[in-house]
Amino acid sequence: MTDLGFRNACVHPLSALLTLIALCAGLGMGQVAAAATIHAVGVENQYANVISQIGGEYVSVTAIQSNPGTDPHAFEASPAVARELAAAQLVVRNGVGYDGWVRKILRANQNVQRRVIVVQDLLHLPENTPNPHLWYKPETMPAVAQAVAASLTELDPAHAATFAANVRRFDASLKPWYQAIASFKTRFGGTPVAVTEPVADYLLEAAGCDIKTPWKLQAAIMNGTDPAPQDVSAQNQLLQRHQVRVFVYNQQVTNSLTASFLSRAQAAKIPVVGVYETMPAGYRYQSWMLAEVNALRNAVEHGTSTTVLK
Repeated sequence: MTDLGFRNACVHPLSALLTLIALCAGLGMGQVAAAATIHAVGVENQYANVISQIGGEYVSVTAIQSNPGTDPHAFEASPAVARELAAAQLVVRNGVGYDGWVRKILRANQNVQRRVIVVQDLLHLPENTPNPHLWYKPETMPAVAQAVAASLTELDPAHAATFAANVRRFDASLKPWYQAIASFKTRFGGTPVAVTEPVADYLLEAAGCDIKTPWKLQAAIMNGTDPAPQDVSAQNQLLQRHQVRVFVYNQQVTNSLTASFLSRAQAAKIPVVGVYETMPAGYRYQSWMLAEVNALRNAVEHGTSTTVLK
């Protein structure tokens, strides 16, 4: 309260008291509302975004990994992150080794009321699934949205109808993305592409692209190990000999090797499409995925590079 507020309280003591009571009552109501809000965590911000879309005003959502300028594979949980997860009523994580550290934190902070959704389990995938970037699979997020709605309904049955309606709205909002994928596949199916690692492979496969980069090279870059020289040579030849029409480049995991591939692609005038593991700022999941498909189409159809989504 400002000095002016204190002076007014002296001049109008009854008015000030009534105002104070009203403020306290308002704070109490706010506290009740906050207590009724479900505290949810999406470990990766794309999952947090879907939770928010399904839960609406009835959830308070935190994303743990939300910076598209960092390498998510190098993430280390802080005590603050552990506290955030321990307090959550709903947690959505990717699985397949991508965020295994979450499991350790939750095991150390047992809560029988907490709901945990592991996307790997929703898709019935084994732990050794080679490509963990599940959010690029077109079938992933509808399953996540449905599971989120079911968990929120268990935690807040009074708003079950709202959660169900939000799932229907979410599913409908994915149609432009699905249509863009189908359109690309119809017109440009079989397009040969090179990649640095398998970040967007699920999407590229759904669009009918032919991924020419050796899998062992993709896996080595993804896992931070040294690739075989013959695989590096094969990638260089793809770029130098114009055997691919697009180079798909992971913006978040870069090193001297991936930078050399990028330079070769640019020197060969092969259009580059930048992809992300973490949803960039200013996007919802749907608009992010649609933007990636549009960037791919612009690369093939017009030779336009989209190295950074804006």
